[in-house]
Amino acid sequence: MSALEIKSIKEEVVNTVRLAYPVIIGQLGIIMMGVVDSIMVGKIGPVPLAAASLGNSLIFIILIIGIGCSIVVSPLVAILVGGKRYSECGVYFRQSLLVNILLSLVMIGVILIGVNFINKLHQPPEVIELTMIYMSIVGFSAFPLMIFQTYKQFIEGLSIMKPAMVISILANIINAFANWVLIFGELGFPKLGLAGAAWATFASRAFMALVIMFYVMRNDKFKQYDVTFHFRGLNFPVIKKILRLGLPSGFQYFFEVGAFSFAVIMIGWIGTNALAAHQIAINLASISFMGVLGISQAASIRVGNAMGEQSVSKIRKAGFTAIVLGAALMSFSGITFVLLNNYLPTLYIDDEAVISIASRLIIIAAIFQLSDGIQAVGIGVLRGLTDIKGPTIITFIAYWIISLPIAYLLAFNFNLGVDGVWIGLLIGLTVSAFLLTLRFNYKSKHLIQI
Repeated sequence: MSALEIKSIKEEVVNTVRLAYPVIIGQLGIIMMGVVDSIMVGKIGPVPLAAASLGNSLIFIILIIGIGCSIVVSPLVAILVGGKRYSECGVYFRQSLLVNILLSLVMIGVILIGVNFINKLHQPPEVIELTMIYMSIVGFSAFPLMIFQTYKQFIEGLSIMKPAMVISILANIINAFANWVLIFGELGFPKLGLAGAAWATFASRAFMALVIMFYVMRNDKFKQYDVTFHFRGLNFPVIKKILRLGLPSGFQYFFEVGAFSFAVIMIGWIGTNALAAHQIAINLASISFMGVLGISQAASIRVGNAMGEQSVSKIRKAGFTAIVLGAALMSFSGITFVLLNNYLPTLYIDDEAVISIASRLIIIAAIFQLSDGIQAVGIGVLRGLTDIKGPTIITFIAYWIISLPIAYLLAFNFNLGVDGVWIGLLIGLTVSAFLLTLRFNYKSKHLIQI
């Protein structure tokens, strides 16, 4: 490798990290809401913690379709920027805002209807009752969440990453304070328990939507795009393109998140302690995942810019640099989990039975960190190529054809319990990482017109 090539790779690393670190910090701020929720809810017992685990898993199955649909706006705008087609960026924003608002209303309806069927999942009765209350409140936060996502993904497509980071950090503070007040009944408020955590989540998401709207609408650099709720009309070709790429992207996430959520249901068949331990371990794994998700989103933008420039060499350099960065970050996370597996659960709960199970799960989480990192970035770089359908098929096969059946067999036929479920998830992540990397290697050799 020549000195010029080494310099070029170093520049790509710097550019990717420059885009990624605000997203990483912002995503960590968002996931810390879940961490704080789990820690505070854990203080009132394993049953509310188990209910939060089940409720969040079921809600996220629905929300992730909308979030996945909104994410495609970033690479689409990045491609337009790379091709210097700036006048089209505002069109994509306005049409995506309309699509995302309608999607949020559909998601709220699905969540509220779905609450009535939770008792069909054969979970512990005491957990079901609290889960229904929790989901009925948090479901309404889909509306402000999708508005936030629209503005966030649009400005990130323009390579402006820091505003969402700052907003998510502030929202995290609001969420923690609201949790303290509403869960435990401080400052004269009633003690709401798990319902208090749900209202805190709604309040923090509403705050995020309002602040990012205010920031973008009042900032002169965005005025050329008309970033208000002023619709000039329906642009069906653009809406069709957003849905053609967005819905498969949403289902791509649905297959992955849905697999983890179905794993929660299987763990619920094992018992409340196993479910509470799973919540702790998956919460910790989510922290590291948010880091690599930042790299994935940055890579999507870098690959999208290179797509706009119609440069195969830049596409491949941006993609493979990001994959290596993601693998390196998650390897560090895995080592951390191994070293602290007995300590980390104690931050959440003082129940020895739950701590014992969670410490074992954290070791399995440490092992799948590398695969999780590679598959997360793999999805991002392929999204930058606007390659959505292939990765959707890959995630379906990896999680629903391979991972979940193996998880069930190990858990119930081989009597490995919750450990068996997590080993099944590890296998699914590894298959996904391998296939997505192969696909990017193939697809990145061919230019795609968009």
